[in-house]
Amino acid sequence: MTDSLQNKTPACASTKPCVAIVGGGPAGLMAAEVLSQQGVSVDLFDAMPSVGRKFLLAGRGGLNLTHSEPLATFMTRFGSRQAELAPLIEQFTPDDLRAWAQGLGIETFVGTSGRVFPTDMKAAPLLRAWLHRLRQAGVRFHMRHRWLGWTDAGQLRFSAPHGEVCHQAHATVLALGGASWARLGSDGAWVPWLLDAGASVAPLRPANCGFDVLPTGPDRAGWSDHLRQRFAGQPIKPVALALPGEDGQLIRQQGEFVLTDTGLEGSLIYAFSARIRDEIDRSGQAIVYLDLLPSHTLAQVQAETARPRGPRSLSTHLKSRLGIQGIKMALLHECLTPAELNDAQALAGKLKALPITLARPRPVDEAISTAGGVTFESLDAKGMLKARPGLFCCGEMLDWEAPTGGYLLTASMASGKAAALGVRAYLANSVAT
Repeated sequence: MTDSLQNKTPACASTKPCVAIVGGGPAGLMAAEVLSQQGVSVDLFDAMPSVGRKFLLAGRGGLNLTHSEPLATFMTRFGSRQAELAPLIEQFTPDDLRAWAQGLGIETFVGTSGRVFPTDMKAAPLLRAWLHRLRQAGVRFHMRHRWLGWTDAGQLRFSAPHGEVCHQAHATVLALGGASWARLGSDGAWVPWLLDAGASVAPLRPANCGFDVLPTGPDRAGWSDHLRQRFAGQPIKPVALALPGEDGQLIRQQGEFVLTDTGLEGSLIYAFSARIRDEIDRSGQAIVYLDLLPSHTLAQVQAETARPRGPRSLSTHLKSRLGIQGIKMALLHECLTPAELNDAQALAGKLKALPITLARPRPVDEAISTAGGVTFESLDAKGMLKARPGLFCCGEMLDWEAPTGGYLLTASMASGKAAALGVRAYLANSVAT
């Protein structure tokens, strides 16, 4: 995109403060936008051939920008970190994000689920317009520059196509992502360097991920061959999932998910992934309960399973009376004993609360996002690492998580803006402008 830096030659203009941004995802790009608009010289580095690669991949099925629910409800989606994220998101709310997109010529609409999408559902036009605006503002892009930490003199080190280069800036913003989808640039390789710099880093763990079921026999990992071969990859819908909360009460949500070779994944599983993962960490496994008939009451299901079926098979009876067939019927055979299948009351209870034991999350590189990262306690109120003045962190590399639905993107961009404002305040106090 621009000429690479010369080896060990700072690229700062002498007439205005210079900031290096490492990472070309939404958080890094937002930091670059805010700083370039405030008269700061910005160099953005990324290890990949182009920026926004995870952003583009996430938008393949329709780019979910944010969510339209009230801000107070929106904030609850960030769990234990909502207090730390609230001041960031208040400076860049979901409404602000929609207005920002409109400023790029991208109109948005609210879907039936409350999620917000571009009218054409695509990520590429938005990213092209954004990059054009950044280039017009003077942001310099340095692609295929993989960050390697710092030199002894405090310069940023990069592995580049023409060899190692070093760069000096008045301040640095790190927006390096978590550890999911390493092929797109987020591999968590930054953790040792941040630890050496004095940061506290919570372990990176999978979030918005699938889970493997508990093996059902000594020689099997997960589902039976029959279920896996016939139904892996198929969606299960409609269905509701319930999981005990901290108070012991069931937390329930309706949606859909997909049966995989080894377990479950998909939007409904992602909504519960943090709770499931944490329960596995505590107990070694987590039991979720599937309501295969979410539009029926237990009494209605009991009445239908108790009806005499005469010469008809159980499968035929459940299909005709309750619409249970295909993958749902296969799950019943997979999870229930013959005695449970032939006990009308027990069967009704399982149709409304089928227990599935989950043993482990899928590997972090398969996850949509990650939990863990640089703790907020390591940063000051403006997002600067307390142990290293002039170094700011933002985006998914911070220790927070959220479900899918626009929350991840909104918070990442909001934290990028907050880091940029923190940099500007830092420069005002340390660099003559």
